[in-house]
Amino acid sequence: MKIFNWILLILIVSLLKPNKTSSIGGFELSNSLLEFAKKDEVFDWMVEIRRKIHENPELGYEEFETSKIIREELDKLGFLTSIRLELLVLLDSSAPANRRLSVYGPIWMLFRCRLLSKIVEVDDSLSKEMVEWNHKSKVPGKMHACGHDGHVTMLLGAAKILKNHSHLLKGTVVLVFQPAEEGGGGAKRVVDSGSLENVKAIFGLHVSPGHPLGQVFSRSGAILAGSGIFEAVITGKGGHAAIPQHSIDPILAASNVVVSLQHIVSRETDPLDSQVVTVGKFHGGGAFNVIPDSVTIGGTFRAFSKEVIIGQATVHRCNATVVFATEAKPFFPATINDEGLHHHFQKVAGDVFGVENVKEMLPLMGAEDFSFYQEVMPGYFYFIGMKNEKNENPASLHSPFFELNEDVLPYGAAMQSVLAVTYLLENQHSGNHVSDNGHRDEL
Repeated sequence: MKIFNWILLILIVSLLKPNKTSSIGGFELSNSLLEFAKKDEVFDWMVEIRRKIHENPELGYEEFETSKIIREELDKLGFLTSIRLELLVLLDSSAPANRRLSVYGPIWMLFRCRLLSKIVEVDDSLSKEMVEWNHKSKVPGKMHACGHDGHVTMLLGAAKILKNHSHLLKGTVVLVFQPAEEGGGGAKRVVDSGSLENVKAIFGLHVSPGHPLGQVFSRSGAILAGSGIFEAVITGKGGHAAIPQHSIDPILAASNVVVSLQHIVSRETDPLDSQVVTVGKFHGGGAFNVIPDSVTIGGTFRAFSKEVIIGQATVHRCNATVVFATEAKPFFPATINDEGLHHHFQKVAGDVFGVENVKEMLPLMGAEDFSFYQEVMPGYFYFIGMKNEKNENPASLHSPFFELNEDVLPYGAAMQSVLAVTYLLENQHSGNHVSDNGHRDEL
């Protein structure tokens, strides 16, 4: 596989030797990092990056220019780069130049403690942006309609914050800029690569257009549903519309299938386990007076457990060829937040936003490939509000009218930074690192 068939950018913001633990208090630390993120020069820098990415959206596993922008910005921050085996590894510039390490596996096995903070990159939705502004998408039929341009920018902002406050770090922070979140399952490829061995915890965020700016929302346990796709080709016998008795009408059959799928949810599954089946594709025929030979339908099914998803996949008893999920569109497990990380999140979010602005939310039927990380390590996913008074009825995610409120950028950058710093301070573990001569030394 050629370099950048999928792109994983990993930023290690830590000295190769342990730092002294800071005695700064939680609220004082949070306020300090948030104020840094709100500085005019930092905010303007983030806005410029976000708009550059927004103007040039790319589909999943094609994020070449986005990757280039990220690497250029990290280089400007002073991080060394080393490329091998589809990984771009950036070592802290404070490490000696002669201590450049080759990448022959999970390099963060070398460090004392790991915190992985994941942000997704590009909205794979094909949409024409309907918002008229100076930085509208320049690519016909493509737009950032889910806020991932903002997510990338927030993580770059976190890199800048941590770089300028590296004295606070007690261990290693790994920031992953991951491709193909929107249905492509980029997180699964990252996990399958084996690159995340020994990472201790992971945090991820997503903007929420319907929630107020200055608030965060999450919960312990199930927060997002598992999701899979299906496609069915229903075959019949084509013929003239005037003599349907000589045909077998696949359009009529497919129509009944679409209706029957809703009966699966209402009559064949546990009513206490929330589930959704949606048909979003229905293709058949090309003329007004011809019954086609076949019809193709497709859609998604969502639930909060793998067992239910598998169960739904077995109840399609129609006479059709049905395909469930593919390598390009894998099943997404349910996103389930770790209880211990939930307590950590609540404390940190209370320091950053104020306790009154940390809200408990109900589970959503949307899906997130962040769940693949949670299958191999403790993980926590949360939403950050961005609704302001100027826009009382903001467009939803994936809408061609979606707009990102750029005032949210410093909040997301600061939140990820504080989560990282405080997690490392509270979870100092022994570990190993590789010395200059390539041998493993005990810390």
